[in-house]
Amino acid sequence: WDGDAASGGRPAVRAPPFQLRLLLSRLRRWMGILALYTVHKGQFNCPGGGLLHSYLLVLLVLLASIICALSALVYVSMQGTISNPGPRKSLPKLLYTRLFLYLPEFIWAVVGAVWVSDSSVHCEKTVINAIIGTVIASWVVIIFTIIGVVIVFDPLGGKKTFYLTDSVNRNLESSQSGQLLYNVKNTATRVWEKRIRLLCCCIVQDDDHRVAFTSIAELFRAYFSDTDLVPSDIAAGLILLHQEQDKMESCPKEPEEVLCHSPSSLVTDDLDVELENAAHYMLFAAAAYGWPYYIYTNPFTALCKLNGDCCGSRPTDSDITGSDRHNFHFGSILKITGLQYRDFIHISFHNKIYEIPFFVALDHKKEAIVVAVRGTLSFEDILTDLSADCEDLTLEDVLENGFVHKGITQAANYIYRKLINDGILNQAFTIAPEYKLVIVGHSLGGGTASILAIMLRNSFPTLRCYAFSPPGGLLSKSLADYTKHFIVSVIVGKDLVARLSMPNMEDLKRRIVRIVANCNKPKYRILLRGCWYEVFGGDPDNFPTELDGRSQDALTQPLLAEESLMVHRSPSYNALEDESHLNSPPQYPHLYLPGKIIHIVEESSSRRLCSSDIKYTARWSNEAVFSSILISPKMITDHMPDVVLKALNSLSQEHGSCISC
Repeated sequence: WDGDAASGGRPAVRAPPFQLRLLLSRLRRWMGILALYTVHKGQFNCPGGGLLHSYLLVLLVLLASIICALSALVYVSMQGTISNPGPRKSLPKLLYTRLFLYLPEFIWAVVGAVWVSDSSVHCEKTVINAIIGTVIASWVVIIFTIIGVVIVFDPLGGKKTFYLTDSVNRNLESSQSGQLLYNVKNTATRVWEKRIRLLCCCIVQDDDHRVAFTSIAELFRAYFSDTDLVPSDIAAGLILLHQEQDKMESCPKEPEEVLCHSPSSLVTDDLDVELENAAHYMLFAAAAYGWPYYIYTNPFTALCKLNGDCCGSRPTDSDITGSDRHNFHFGSILKITGLQYRDFIHISFHNKIYEIPFFVALDHKKEAIVVAVRGTLSFEDILTDLSADCEDLTLEDVLENGFVHKGITQAANYIYRKLINDGILNQAFTIAPEYKLVIVGHSLGGGTASILAIMLRNSFPTLRCYAFSPPGGLLSKSLADYTKHFIVSVIVGKDLVARLSMPNMEDLKRRIVRIVANCNKPKYRILLRGCWYEVFGGDPDNFPTELDGRSQDALTQPLLAEESLMVHRSPSYNALEDESHLNSPPQYPHLYLPGKIIHIVEESSSRRLCSSDIKYTARWSNEAVFSSILISPKMITDHMPDVVLKALNSLSQEHGSCISC
């Protein structure tokens, strides 16, 4: 729901999937209450039974009215296209009719709670319990509706129009207009901040959290302020982009300008060695997740094994910081890495915003001191990920200073202070002075490990870093080039996180707006056909759009439908345009993956009833390959640590079998 519903604003009237879900849930509830009334119809001849009988009858009539209103909403919502709201012009009236019905629904829920708790009611226990269940269901629906409205409702309403139109350029000379624009931006930021606080209500909030909430709210406000899209529009756009992408991939294309994993390549040996090292160190990066990863990968046996070891010996309390109830985290790390208790120098399970868990261990097989950093596993970690502002990284004796991801850099600073100031690395090198330093991590841990490696490089010139599926928007170009000497990034398939950066997100938004705004099919048809395509496959749909038949030059100019959905361009959106450097510097500069990049792709797969045999291929790649977000069902699964480990083990075993041959 949008505050601009009264003026017929599109966000309030383009949500048939949401209304359809509400309609189906209310229909199921009405049928359940009707069945309840039919079964117990003759059991209301008791003291107070008339009240309960009246409650059910009125509730049935009220729900029938709500179902009729929702049916009308769904029907009208399905008319027209996303960018053509004309056939849906009657929707605001229907919305307010539905909104009006919430009042009697709320009143009747209160009445039902009073009547069912009345001590004068002496009916059969089964009848009373059934009515209590109905009353509870009514209150659950009302509470979740209120929560949904609080989270989704946009209080800006008509003020948003000022912010989104060209009045910024037209009237900024006026101090009154400038103040209004400032107030609108502040209001939008506060709205996002309240939503984030509500979603994170279960975690303890301190000054760091408040700063992060404000920073993330600014990020969301800047990103979403220039579009007129609702979630179902975005879903339709992603479906269309995925099908368009699949059509493009099926067309013959030129060979990629990358170094392939082939016997004739001069860098094959280097790639094979790095793949073998990556497969080895990925175990440490996965182990940093502790018991959640171990149970996820061993669902039937993990708990039994961990329970058997929970009372076993462990390092002294001074070696472990943070909570580890029943020794589950540390027991899982031992199981995954295969190390002994004495091989661990320091383990930290402490977790706050900008402070993530890590451990330091001796790897005798590779003669290395390994610092393994955990990836995203908590709300605090998500806040660290989303603190995506850029900040300068300035280090002594490092000429390639540049921009870095703010939240991840603060996490790296925390671990750096622990390793150096608390003497953890000194202790490790005292035990094994001839060992080399290796820093590893997956996802958030991979990004943190990369920046930590930059900070430690001067003190430990021989260090190596393996970043598995790190965030794409991490380092500026100069820093990314500097890290190619000592960092290796490993990316699997169409991993979303490795392609996440603000310019890439702006590019995705522009592509969604373009393809959605110019599709001539109703949204419900796009969604239904898209769900079928994602689940059962088949040939991609060739939805006709206004883009068909236009020349390439014409495609550079936005269509009227597109301009109606992208009514104002954010600073980061402008950064994508060629002429952006003539105006002001972009708010979000381009950031890249760290180090040299190994890209692992699925070459072929043969799926059987009880197993799947997937063949992978690996090659050296470059940051240009990850300059656009790819839409695929595997964009999430390709990021998971078990998938990365499986792909690396498959390639390592294949290389080992080739050597044997």
